[in-house]
Amino acid sequence: MSQVWSAPGRVNLIGEHTDYNEGFVLPFAINRRTHAEVSLRQDEIAHVTSDFSSEVIEVPISQIQPREDWAAYPLGVAWAIQQLSGNPGQGFNAHISSDVPVGAGLSSSAAIECAVGTALNDLWNSGLSKKQLARAGQLGENEIVGAPTGIMDQSASIFGKEDNAVFLDCRTLEIENVPLGFAEHELELLVIDTRVAHRLVDGGYAERRAACERAAAAFGVKSLRDLNESDMAKAKEILDDVTFRRMKHVITENTRVLETVKTLKQSGPLAIGDLMLASHASMRDDFEISIDELDVAVEIAMKSGAIGARMTGGGFGGAAIALVPKAKVQEISSAIKAEFASRGFGEPNTFTVVASDGAKRD
Repeated sequence: MSQVWSAPGRVNLIGEHTDYNEGFVLPFAINRRTHAEVSLRQDEIAHVTSDFSSEVIEVPISQIQPREDWAAYPLGVAWAIQQLSGNPGQGFNAHISSDVPVGAGLSSSAAIECAVGTALNDLWNSGLSKKQLARAGQLGENEIVGAPTGIMDQSASIFGKEDNAVFLDCRTLEIENVPLGFAEHELELLVIDTRVAHRLVDGGYAERRAACERAAAAFGVKSLRDLNESDMAKAKEILDDVTFRRMKHVITENTRVLETVKTLKQSGPLAIGDLMLASHASMRDDFEISIDELDVAVEIAMKSGAIGARMTGGGFGGAAIALVPKAKVQEISSAIKAEFASRGFGEPNTFTVVASDGAKRD
């Protein structure tokens, strides 16, 4: 008999490319979810189907290998749960459906991993904690999908809570839910999906990660988390310009995440706009992962009355987010679409999201 589990996509409010540098991030789970209908089989075959592909994938669970299709996400987490629990799994049927947009930087992949991972953890009695389940999603993505991602997306999808962000220390994996208060202040978070799909397996992401590792190595530290703004002067002397700017983004972004958490607690969401804008500028100029469409979305959102805006996700495409007064959602959305049309860009998909609960059995 099959049952259904679901897990949300996520928006990252602030803290981009800090996760694999053992830094700080502040995502939240969104009200767009992936559902996995899962049942156990009497053999050891993983039988995986989805609403977004006509393919039927069948693989013995003891023989899951790296692969390059959508099935790498559910199969990867099945493989990872076996690795982390030390227990062999059992064959299963899984059918996946989702309303998390793919390629928009909203972690459609982590939503699949966390929905299937939560299901298999229950059905296999693997006994993994929520933190271990997030790790299983990341491990599957690193080893089976082949994307060198951090643990932020899976943590947001697992630990999400209604009207709260997930403040994650990527070194200690300590998690704190931080109240957002958007509804109370009559704010909405508008997602502007440029529909320029990004793929994290492509080279740009890996190059950024390698630059961060070079900078850490030049200082003889484990990761950029061990450095702060007082190290910038020396960094400018010993690093080439590109590596310096990559390091600068990560270090200043960590500071911005901590400031955002503090500001949300002390002053509320109306006061975080400048931090969002500074984050976008840093990703555009120092980390160089923005594109024209994202820059225009941020610029027009701000001109049209947004509190703050920035690109979100890995970059090279995907989505921007804007924190906007409820009354201005339609106006801002229309202004962005008009500007995209006048510049010959494809029409963006705009929609609002709210902070929602994490992975669960439905």
